[in-house]
Order: sequence, then C-alpha cells, then structure tokens
Amino acid sequence: MEYVIKSFDELSAKELYEALRLRFNVFVVEQECIYEELDNKDQSSLHFLGYEDGKLVAYLRILPSGVSFKEPSIGRFVVDPAYRKNGYGRVLFTSAIAYITKVWNEKKITIEAQTYMSKFYESTGFKVVSEPFLDAGIEHVEMLFELE
Repeated sequence: MEYVIKSFDELSAKELYEALRLRFNVFVVEQECIYEELDNKDQSSLHFLGYEDGKLVAYLRILPSGVSFKEPSIGRFVVDPAYRKNGYGRVLFTSAIAYITKVWNEKKITIEAQTYMSKFYESTGFKVVSEPFLDAGIEHVEMLFELE
C-alpha cells in the first residue's frame, strides 16, 4: 500500500469523493450508523489516503489541537472491507501517529474509539481513559497516546 498526505485544499474532487464514499460505505451502510459525516472538521484536517493498485483502500484524518480535543486527534479511520486483514490499517494508523509526534512534535494524541477496536488502538500505544459511552448508537471510549 502507498499512501499520500494532503490538506483539504490539496485534495482533488476525485480524492475527496473517494474518501467520503469509503467513509460513508463503512460507517453509515456497513455499521448502520446515522451521524453527521460532514462535520466541518475536514477543512482543518490532514487526510491520509492509502492506495493499493490505484484504489483507495484505507483512510484517516488528523485533526490539529483544539479541533476535537485539546490534543491532536485521529479520526474517521477506515479500511475497505475487502482489504482488511492485510495490515493496511496498521500501516496508515501508525504513520499518522509518527506524523503527529515527529512532524508536529506533539506528545499526546486523543481519540474516540469504537470499543470493539480498543485492543487494536492499545497495540499502538493508546490507553483507555474514559468509561464507555454511546456515540450515534455505537459504544465508544476515549483513548490517549502519550510519549514518555
């Protein structure tokens, strides 16, 4: 998998459409989750797009400090169902952590994670820091990554 990092203004109409389509197909269609997909946070985010043979197969966005949390955050992390179990998600997610800690020189990252994914996030260094709560009908927890 190859990935690119772009600001909102650098995304082509095709790239934006593919990212929104992948997010919608997984979060709204597959997970049957009704939520505000277009939340006006994409404009201030960096977008990581993971491609395999020219097809968008993984995506996430990095939100700067102060947009969703006091710390930077990673959100809308998604892998195309046909490409799961190939390690693409781990590559993209750990690349986002590295970008935040090395390029932005940040020491903490906060995420809201679907509870069933918390073991994955723990394997990348995040720790659960909240009780479970419902967000759009799906149980979530807040998680924190801290560099030592």
